[in-house]
Formats: sequence, structure tokens, C-alpha cells
Amino acid sequence: MRLPPAILANAEEVLREILRFAAPADTTLSRYFKDHPRLGGRERGAIAESVYNVLRNKNFYTDFSEQGGGATMRRLTLLGMADAVGLESLGGVSAEEAEWVTRIMGIDRTLMHKSSRSNMPKWLFDKLVAQMGEEETLALADGMNQPAPLDLRVNALKDNREDVIAKLAEAPIKAEPTPYAPLGLRILTKPALQNLPLFKDGHIEVQDEGSQILSALVAAKRGEMVVDFCAGAGGKTLSLGATMRNTGRLYAFDVSEKRLTKLKPRLARSGLSNVHPVVIAHERDAKIKRLAGKIDRVLVDAPCSGLGTLRRNPDVKWRQKPDAIGELQVKQAAILDGAARLVKGGGRLVYATCSVLDDENEFIASQFLATHPDFELVPMSKALAEQKIELEMGDYLKLLPHKHQTDGFFAAVFERKPMPKKAREEDEA
Repeated sequence: MRLPPAILANAEEVLREILRFAAPADTTLSRYFKDHPRLGGRERGAIAESVYNVLRNKNFYTDFSEQGGGATMRRLTLLGMADAVGLESLGGVSAEEAEWVTRIMGIDRTLMHKSSRSNMPKWLFDKLVAQMGEEETLALADGMNQPAPLDLRVNALKDNREDVIAKLAEAPIKAEPTPYAPLGLRILTKPALQNLPLFKDGHIEVQDEGSQILSALVAAKRGEMVVDFCAGAGGKTLSLGATMRNTGRLYAFDVSEKRLTKLKPRLARSGLSNVHPVVIAHERDAKIKRLAGKIDRVLVDAPCSGLGTLRRNPDVKWRQKPDAIGELQVKQAAILDGAARLVKGGGRLVYATCSVLDDENEFIASQFLATHPDFELVPMSKALAEQKIELEMGDYLKLLPHKHQTDGFFAAVFERKPMPKKAREEDEA
């Protein structure tokens, strides 16, 4: 059944607003759908996918949509929609437009200039080429340009992976075990999970496999004091709480009360009672100082460029600016320094980002080690082996979509050397 011609107009309208890059694409789409309640599920899906296709392929689409007759925005929308649902599913497309779309979609992109083929802004392409070489950058760009699957984490307090796979199959939803995370499941479709009893009762949570691996690196144990320093909406917090078997004390710190509020319904579903959400003003908040030198394990999932999440948020590469990276570095270093004060002697500190830039990753980790002689690096190969996660890594975790089928993630694991009394007193001051 064909989509009505008006859907193209809807998609064009919201795409025009999104390409101003004044707000995240998912926020703009949500508001648009709220303002247009008559759009059905199929129509919303088509519009959303067409928008994300344009954002993923913006360089390529723009090069050709500016050629020939007709409005550029109409042509962009046609390419995005045809890629999303197929040209034959679109109503209101003229024969001339159909011929043009078919011709453009048949172009061999490998013959294009490499910078255009990457569908990245030039500054980002050049930075990644300097970091990893042209061939690897293009492979990464191709991986980032694919839609992400839906990854789930099984709540080990309530269920096990094999039983959840069987229960999902009854829905019917096909789920496969993720290759690395021991509680992860991967779904290639996009079902309405929120309607499933498994979801409502807290047996499963949405969490990318890479994020699950970051949580595992904390190596939280029963009865410990643990801090998720930049908890956000709490995906990793929930994972840590389950690993601790709902014992000990788990603090979820964040500067945003709004983000922590989103954690509350997830906490209620999870069955966890050892989590304590705390709003902080900054990384030197008095609430943090009171815990200095007392925490067994701290996870710092630092604010970053988000350039590892382009499969899910392709607009980030167009909204992010090169001069913002330097500002983020200052923030990342300050947060990591503040979080380090919490860690007791012999305790663990994990620094993580969802970025693929060395500037936010290795640079921050090496800078931290140079300025914090009381910490030492735990090689990632050792940290992963402890968790029985079969991934070949060197000193750091570097997950990439074209290699590991996860979002782009980085992590470094540090441990604090046993503290003499004087150092403990200085930390607590």
C-alpha cells in the first residue's frame, strides 16, 4: 500500500527545520509528531527514517539535489524517503522525479571523492584521517552510516538470557545473544518494547552492547560503595546495580535533575533498592567531598562530542563544531580529576566516552596519568580478561561500529595505589 502524497510534504517540512541544526533531530521529530497527532505509526516511521537517511547521506544527497529542476528540499526529501521505504511505496511522485531518484540511487559511491563519500564535515574527516588513516576512516564512516540495531540488557536480578530469548520469540521477536556482553541481546527490527510484559516488569532494558561492556569494566562487587559520576538517565547505573546484586550503595550523580528524573521509572521497573540518585552542582560539590577517599569504584562516562553515536544520532556530526572539542577537553579533565578524589586506595576509576576522537580519549587518559602519580593504568586486555569478555585490546578499550557492531566507545581503567594517611587527609580536605 502506497503512502499518501501528503507524507512527502510532512517529511519536507520537518526536514527543513532539522537542517537548521538548532536542536537535536530526535527532539525536533518528537515535537513535530506531537503537533501532528493524525500521523499514523507507518507514516511516522517513514518520515523519521527519511530524515535520518538525509542526515547520514547529507554530502552525497546535497551534491545531486542541487542539480536539475525542482526545489532542493523536495529532492532531498525524495532521496531520503525512497531510501527509507522504496520509491514504489511513495504516492505523488512524478515520472520525471522517479527517473531522477532511480538514477541517483544507482550511482557507485566508491567513485566519489573520499571526503564526499564519507558523508562527514571536512574538519571531522581530516581529523580522523590524521588519527587513523584514510582507509580506516572510510571504513568507520561506512559503519557509522548504517542504522544501529536494537540492543537489550537482561536484568540478571529477574531473568536470564536464554529464557528472555524464548519469551521474546513468543511475541514474536527474534533476538540473538550479543557477541561480547554476557547479558546482551540484539534485535534487528524495531518492535514496540514498551508494550511487552518483559519490559514493563523490568526484565530487559535498552542498552547498547558497548555501554554494557563499559559497565562491566567497573567490576563492581556485592556490598561495595560505587559511584556513577555522570549518570544521566541511568542505563549504566542500572547495569551496575544488578551486578552488585542489589547490595552495597550505588550513587548516581548528575548535574541535571531532569536527566536523573528519567531514571526513576527505570529504577522502579528494575527492582533495585541500592541506588541513590544525587543532583550535584559541579565536580567539586560538597556532596562529593564528603565521600572523598571512601568509594571502591567510580565510573566517569564523561560529557563528550558524541561522535561515536552517529549510527543513532547522525545529526551530531553536523551540529558538532571543531572548536567545541577543546572546551570539552577542559571539562573532561576537570570531571575526571574531581571523580578521582572519591576513589579509595586500591579502588578503581573508569574513564569512558562515546567519542572516537583521540583528543577526548587517549589524550585525557595520558594527561590524567601524568598529573596523578597515585593512579596507575590497568591494561584493557587485563580488565576485559577479568570479566571474561573476549575482545582483543591493548591499553585502552576502543569499540568501533565497523569492527565490533557497537557504537563508538572508549574506556581507560585506572587503579589508585594504597594511600598513606597524609594523602587521605588531603583528599578529604
